[in-house]
Amino acid sequence: MGATVTDDRRGLTAHDQGGFSLLETMIALAILAVVAAGVLPLGILAAKMSENQGHLAARTAEYAQDKIEQLVALAYGDATTDTRVFPPPNAGGSGLTVGGSINTAAPVALYADYLDVNGNVLAAGGGPPAGWYYMRCWQVTLVRPNLKQITVVARVNALAFGGPGLLPQSTVSVLKTSPF
Repeated sequence: MGATVTDDRRGLTAHDQGGFSLLETMIALAILAVVAAGVLPLGILAAKMSENQGHLAARTAEYAQDKIEQLVALAYGDATTDTRVFPPPNAGGSGLTVGGSINTAAPVALYADYLDVNGNVLAAGGGPPAGWYYMRCWQVTLVRPNLKQITVVARVNALAFGGPGLLPQSTVSVLKTSPF
């Protein structure tokens, strides 16, 4: 039995207790383990989202910027350079001809290219090549005489990304004037 101590100032009594039993400790640890197991998938999801949305979004921004730089380097009136391959030949492409689309669900021929997981340009015949990881679509619009707007959208392949969901995508736009 524990000793009873009386606090004369308040009239309270306290019993001397020896602490927690082994059974109480085991039950508390079991509850903690169940809670930790329930929270673990959230940690895994957070790590995956950080990888996908951070790393892959940065890569799409980089690849969109690369395509913009490649297109801006063309002459204002260029209508034949094929920037879908590297190095770009001076024939067979659209150059800076007004046209194209930034809709990655319906890319326009001559205004889209595909990259592998390392960012290397893949040769495309009539459609997306096997094994593509990134897609870039671009559009050239005439804002006013002697001023074109070039917009590039780069995104990740949904199948390579791991299925449907919010796909990392980046859009970059620039104005190009004649005679530059």
